[in-house]
Amino acid sequence: QVQLVESGGGFVQAGGSLRLSCAASGRTFSRYVVAWFRQAPGKEREFIAGISSYGGNTNYAASVKGRFTISRDNAKNTVYLQMNSLKPEDTAVYYCAVDPWMEYPRTESAGYDYWGQGTQVTVSS
Repeated sequence: QVQLVESGGGFVQAGGSLRLSCAASGRTFSRYVVAWFRQAPGKEREFIAGISSYGGNTNYAASVKGRFTISRDNAKNTVYLQMNSLKPEDTAVYYCAVDPWMEYPRTESAGYDYWGQGTQVTVSS
């Protein structure tokens, strides 16, 4: 069982930055793929970024590549999402999720068994 808690969301102007954190419980966290998803009002949840168990592989959605960076600190059981050059279209609730089955971060949300409660990110124009 893995419990996830996101933090770091907030309100920022376009062009600004935020860093989200996903803190996990569980001794086996370091073995798992972790990803960030987001969901805007009226839209489906979408994959943003993912990182393999020991950080050797990352995967990004085209919409955030070059602006967002995912990283992890397994000693702290935490995964981060550094978000730079934020745009109003980045406004959404951001969720972290754990996939205990795969070695490479996949983009389909159905494969992720554990989810956090989400943190709101609002970017004003």
